[in-house]
Amino acid sequence: MYPYKEAVQLIKKFEGFHEKAFCDPTTGQEAYLIGYGTTYYPDGSPVKQGHLCTKQKAMEYLLQEVNVIANELNKLNLGLDASMLNALISFVHSVGWEPFLYSSIIDWCEQEDYIQASQEITKWIFDATHQAIGGLIDRRRQEVKLFLQEYNTNSWTSDDILLKAFRNYVAAPHQVRAIRTLQESVSPYTLSEFANDFDLESDPYTDFSQDELDSIFKCLD
Repeated sequence: MYPYKEAVQLIKKFEGFHEKAFCDPTTGQEAYLIGYGTTYYPDGSPVKQGHLCTKQKAMEYLLQEVNVIANELNKLNLGLDASMLNALISFVHSVGWEPFLYSSIIDWCEQEDYIQASQEITKWIFDATHQAIGGLIDRRRQEVKLFLQEYNTNSWTSDDILLKAFRNYVAAPHQVRAIRTLQESVSPYTLSEFANDFDLESDPYTDFSQDELDSIFKCLD
């Protein structure tokens, strides 16, 4: 099986296919892109205004780019699992190799702090005028989800630790400090999504009788 299938799927989804070359949407200027976000052909020549390509050629260009990015990432020896590698391939294809090298993502990966590395990925959502781009927000969210996929599966941090914390919460000082520390490390975007999904303003048990509540909490223990 092709090892970078997930990266290719992400790139194709968010870049879309363009038969005709177009200018960089984040700057409105060169460089020109074609196919699935290709800026340079395999021979190193740049994409120019007016160039055309078929879907087959676009796929050839994309696979060549993905393989080059994967090889360069592997040379960094960051200890990435397969999901992390695929996520970073998509990320690098989006932002470019040099911006990635100058980001702190590599530093966090070298320290094996993949949570912080994922938080850094979420920051790359702005255009040249510092305006957030909706498509980039969605792309970064899915790249981070893929980046942490195997890590969360294999790490003790995924062992329902937050559910256990909520069940045992009694507002003790050390619990409050721990929650505040965690909150400071989580992006505001993620916290906002959590608040909406969790529905902080409502009481989730108002529609249950006491017997039903007792049964629910017994199952949680």
